[in-house]
Amino acid sequence: MKRHWKKLVYGAVALVVVVIAASFIYTQFINDPPERKTEQDAIDLVTTTAAGTTGGTVVPDGSGAATSTVAFTGDPSDPSGNWAPSSESELCYRVKESLNGFDTEGVGCSNSITGSLVIDGTTVAAAEFVVDMATFSSGESRRDGQFEGRIMDIAQFPTGTFTLAAPIDFGAVPADGESVTVTATGDLTLHGVTKSVTFELTAAFGNNKIGVFGNIPVLFSDYGIPNPSFATVSTEDNGLLEFVLAFQRA
Repeated sequence: MKRHWKKLVYGAVALVVVVIAASFIYTQFINDPPERKTEQDAIDLVTTTAAGTTGGTVVPDGSGAATSTVAFTGDPSDPSGNWAPSSESELCYRVKESLNGFDTEGVGCSNSITGSLVIDGTTVAAAEFVVDMATFSSGESRRDGQFEGRIMDIAQFPTGTFTLAAPIDFGAVPADGESVTVTATGDLTLHGVTKSVTFELTAAFGNNKIGVFGNIPVLFSDYGIPNPSFATVSTEDNGLLEFVLAFQRA
């Protein structure tokens, strides 16, 4: 009998060791979240031109792919006009995770962003954007399944939106290789709940493109989003939306 119990104890200990070892390996070596975006990412978007273009404008067809190039005959130093996100745009969520005591980070990203940006001189007059929630991918199927189902319930809430609430005066058009930082206020809708948010934006302009970087802290309870924790994975009660948006003339 004692030998039987010893085998059970040894088996349980071995199982715990395997689980802990697997958690360590996953968090330290397998799960490799992308680095945080910065204002340099926005600058980089406007300091290079698309292959095969000669200073024209690549026009999106609404599917996320750039399909045609047209000449822009206006003043290339004036950003006034209507703009639309291109397929170079990316929106990501970041949530700190702990797997059996080992810290890591869950990051999922989407390039499926549509909307419009209207600029008049040095003022952003209007802006609104929509992201398809079903297009976020973290590289981990179990995390994505939780995100699409229990957490964000994309069957009921298929999109997230942002609408600028007040014009933004950015003062002057930034020179090539430089950026300007402003404060934006708007309505963010996630999980069917709309909240007013205020945050910093950093923008760059060049090669007839606009690059914008920013991030928005999100407290899950503000939007009725269930805490992502499940099984042996625990998370904080908040996350971060970070984005680098690339705009081309609409």
